[in-house]
Amino acid sequence: MKKKMLLSEDRPAITISLTMPADVINDLERVSQAKGMTNYQALIRFYVGHGLRKDLAELGEKNSVQEAQRVLGKYNIDPGIIDEVIAAMS
Repeated sequence: MKKKMLLSEDRPAITISLTMPADVINDLERVSQAKGMTNYQALIRFYVGHGLRKDLAELGEKNSVQEAQRVLGKYNIDPGIIDEVIAAMS
């Protein structure tokens, strides 16, 4: 994984301070070197970005399911049928 993780020039950034156990930082340094990353901060950004994209996708799916349930309910579709449709889509 030799990709360089760069923020787009037009994206505003905020600096944060994060306290973590020393052994976690040591492990992050080891893993970042093994992955060919420039430093452990890049690995943290990678992990946060990856987890955030995953959670946002799950949140979007949840919102879609809730919206489908709302719309189908509006047309007086039996709630049992709605549940079956949602289960079949999962």
